[in-house]
Amino acid sequence: MKRLIVIVVVLLVQQLVLAQDRRLITLSSAITETVFGLGIGDDIVATDVTSISPKAAAALPRVSKNRSLSAEGIMAFRPTMVLAPEGDLSAAVSKHLRSAGIEVVLLKQEFTEKGAYRFIQQVADAVQLTEKGKTVVTATKVTMEKIRERIDVETIGKKKPTVLFIYARGTGTMSVSGKGSSIDALIAMAGAKNAVQEFTEFKPYTTEALVKANPDVILMFDFGASSLGGKDAILKMPGVRLTEAGKNKRIISMNASLLVNFSTRLPESVMALHQALTNSSAF
Repeated sequence: MKRLIVIVVVLLVQQLVLAQDRRLITLSSAITETVFGLGIGDDIVATDVTSISPKAAAALPRVSKNRSLSAEGIMAFRPTMVLAPEGDLSAAVSKHLRSAGIEVVLLKQEFTEKGAYRFIQQVADAVQLTEKGKTVVTATKVTMEKIRERIDVETIGKKKPTVLFIYARGTGTMSVSGKGSSIDALIAMAGAKNAVQEFTEFKPYTTEALVKANPDVILMFDFGASSLGGKDAILKMPGVRLTEAGKNKRIISMNASLLVNFSTRLPESVMALHQALTNSSAF
């Protein structure tokens, strides 16, 4: 018994030391939200420009004013660990950080419900909170199941609305979401159908493609809708009035970080989109 008590005490001390020494930099909103969801948001010393949720994350220092990342900009915050999506850090930056004794964890994200649970656990494992990760995954699953049941009840016997997602940063930079994207998965989970089935991922927006898709609803990120001048300006875009979405003024704009993260806030994002789709005004 004494030996067991000693082991438990040693483990607790080790966890306390690790927590005291942990200085994290999180380089995506999904990673940042997951770290906060694990209860160690206070260990984050800096993050990236996309991390605006929760409010405490929005107040954190940024490693860069844009998506461009340098080893020097990251090292200035003296992190012990950097967590980043696969592909966001160049090999040279990763090598530089590791040579300085900084642990670099590259995380692969899969935009499915199961992928979201795996992602949460990956982050938890990286920060040595495996058991806490399991708890968070279980809680997320339970919430997601309740939301799925609610959506099933509310959509039974009804035609699924077709949704066209348009990514925009002004009229000169627009694309639409096809099959296999994170938005495509979220639309399906919310009880609707992606209006574009002819291609995968994203392709440049054209008026012809819009009219052909003829969506019931047009979905956009809030910053994208603003960059086009808002709802009234979008309705005046060529071809929009020829679609069911345009005729019925069904334009939905939603927070970008909520829609794309596929992590701890997945149930919230699915329900938010479902409610927006079933709201007759859509605004």
